[in-house]
Amino acid sequence: MCSILGTTSKTIKEQELKPFFDRTIPRGPDMSRLVETKIGFLGFHRLAIMGLHLEGMQPFDLGENLVVCNGEIYGFRQLKKDLIKKGYYFKSDSDCEVILPLYREYGRDMWKMLGSEFACIIYDSAKNALIAGRDPMGIRPLFYGYDESGAIMFASEACNLEGLCDEIKPFPPGHYYEDGEFVRFENLTDVEKYSTASVEVACEQIHDRFIKSVEDRMDADAPLGFLLSGGLDSSLVCAISQRLLDEKAKKEKTPRKKIRTFAIGMEKDAIDLKFAKEVADFIGSEHTEVFMTPEQVIKELPHVIKLLGTWDITTIRASMGMYLCCKWIHENTDVRALMTGEISDELFGYKYTDFAPNAEEFQKEAKKRVDELYMYDVLRADRCISANSLEARVPFGDVSFVKYVMGIDPEIKLNKYNMGKYLLRHAFEKDDLLPENILWRQKAAFSDAVGHSMVDDIKAYAEEKYTDAEYEERRKKYTYCQPFTKESLLYREIFEEYYPGQAEMIKDFWMPNKNWEGCDVNDPSARVLSNYGESGSTLDETNVENRRRAV
Repeated sequence: MCSILGTTSKTIKEQELKPFFDRTIPRGPDMSRLVETKIGFLGFHRLAIMGLHLEGMQPFDLGENLVVCNGEIYGFRQLKKDLIKKGYYFKSDSDCEVILPLYREYGRDMWKMLGSEFACIIYDSAKNALIAGRDPMGIRPLFYGYDESGAIMFASEACNLEGLCDEIKPFPPGHYYEDGEFVRFENLTDVEKYSTASVEVACEQIHDRFIKSVEDRMDADAPLGFLLSGGLDSSLVCAISQRLLDEKAKKEKTPRKKIRTFAIGMEKDAIDLKFAKEVADFIGSEHTEVFMTPEQVIKELPHVIKLLGTWDITTIRASMGMYLCCKWIHENTDVRALMTGEISDELFGYKYTDFAPNAEEFQKEAKKRVDELYMYDVLRADRCISANSLEARVPFGDVSFVKYVMGIDPEIKLNKYNMGKYLLRHAFEKDDLLPENILWRQKAAFSDAVGHSMVDDIKAYAEEKYTDAEYEERRKKYTYCQPFTKESLLYREIFEEYYPGQAEMIKDFWMPNKNWEGCDVNDPSARVLSNYGESGSTLDETNVENRRRAV
């Protein structure tokens, strides 16, 4: 990850701005630069992943134009070749150096060319203005606000703007800002016409597109690692990556290279550790287990909420294990970038979407979740990883992949197969990438899978902190998204310590759709749903075979 900053304020001095920008040095610990423009400042904290030499440091310049970007432009090698033919010269191996030439050549059409993971700020000297943009999923973070003089300010995290802007807002994904307006350049979830492809054809497309997405994200100059929970999504990412490396080694007749996988769990009842190890053994990765304790979870809770900038229950619960795992990786390895399995649930379904009354409602829910994901799981992955000076890479968030899956007829995405995410599982069942019981294993929620006791420990801590009377009195202070449990009150009060009055950065609690029968619950965990059933356990061979033959 990197951290970027852009201001149009001439009322703040560099020495005043720098402490706010330096709050996100962990995002980019390698080198920092804050440069003055005619209208304000551009800032960059660098984490070197591509083009590791000094020449890859930002801002990049082209004439008097400048750019800072936190992102990976995965198609940059071909873009660079095309730009060289047009007469452009490049001084570094950084992917982000292509942005200003693209801006000069294509103007506003450039934004769609940047792909799936970017947030950038351009200083256009001719317009004497800042222009900013963010990827369509919001995988890379960007926030904005206005200072007391009315000047706009952009930054990678809300904490950079806390104390500078009265109101902090997330920059809308798939938009660019120019001339005082936010303009949408990409919409991944509005589908004009659904694909008429059969289940088999749809699965072939899912298979090929996802492998391409994983392959694109394996391009890194710095060491790459993999988060492996033992669930379907991260297991597929790891298995495909190892298969790609094995095929490359065989073709080039070089020694086999193992990917490095990491899993975390509580010292007791960690559902996923055993499954993660089974996957690691099957694919032949170099595997590490990380353990966490209840004491660590409670101790780190305020820090994690501060770095997340959220009060949402689901996000915070799921962040505890991810943050501690990434912390261990940062402190004990040379890994600099991590592949993750986020965004699959929103595309293919959760446990609670099994309750969708019809295909139309399933699609509406998928659209809502994908559109809002940058405030929840995407935010979680970014902060837990970047806070530990690592970069997240998210294959399920590939623009082409997301648009294709969103365009599949929702009738065939509904769970008619007695197995959630059937299309994704079926797409890879012939590849022998994973053990059968992993490919067809029911989903266990990540915050539960690291150990059911973790959530119970936090709930017990909150129960001890507030009497019933204190809970009722203190939660009434919050009229926006009022806490509804002692646990949620605990999170909200910690959030307000660091981001007073900024609760509206998050839209709502990430909860099952209460309008659906079977989903009117008061806890976001899938554990409370009636269909949780076998989640977290191994399926027997009969159940696996029945599900494989469902279609």
